[in-house]
Amino acid sequence: MSALTTTVSNPIVVMKRYELKYLMNAEQTAYLRARLEGHMQVDQFGLTSIASLYYDTPDFRLIRASLEKPAFKEKIRLRSYGLATEESPVYFELKRKAFDIVYKRRVQSTLPQVEQFFDEDGEDISDGQINREIKTFRDYYRPLMPACLIIYDRTAYFEPDGDLRLTIDYNPRYRMEDLDLKTSMDGIPLLGDGWTILEIKVQDAMPLWLAEILSAGHIYKSSFSKYGEAYRQQLLKVTA
Repeated sequence: MSALTTTVSNPIVVMKRYELKYLMNAEQTAYLRARLEGHMQVDQFGLTSIASLYYDTPDFRLIRASLEKPAFKEKIRLRSYGLATEESPVYFELKRKAFDIVYKRRVQSTLPQVEQFFDEDGEDISDGQINREIKTFRDYYRPLMPACLIIYDRTAYFEPDGDLRLTIDYNPRYRMEDLDLKTSMDGIPLLGDGWTILEIKVQDAMPLWLAEILSAGHIYKSSFSKYGEAYRQQLLKVTA
């Protein structure tokens, strides 16, 4: 299964939604894909390789707090669709979760702009309210540094004439060294062979037809975090 590099056309997005996660084995993944036919469509990008570079403090304050499952948590990451270059667009995302509702601020940038942004006081990453929120986050948690690179191959589905979105992430992997979006899409596996991560993104309640499909396929909600699992695996290596 090969993934494609894509260019995303929405440079600035503000999102508020519920995000539900599930772990699926190969059989469950095949079952779900078959049952989605007639309900949802694969988006125009098809299978896409995505790399997300998470920033954290030197003592991993953000991920340690997140793993304690508080009512409110937040993270910041830089996302690339395929390998990045100095000129290609990358996407800064400030993601907050409060009482199971996810709020995301997203802005387009480039790698040189991001480097300048984290250099001392740095330059603005964009204009307006999103820029102020990202700068406030940076200044509150400083110093922030690249901490973990999460990579996966994603197929995204959408509901025609609806707000339901669904993604299936194949071969999730990570690096905690060589934290460069320009070098490769290689990494250490986060899950066993054939396992995938399902994310369902809804504004309100999940539709009944989808709930029935998940129940029949014995696909159950999980609190799985890609960055959290990478951090856990890294700790096991250090303490082994």
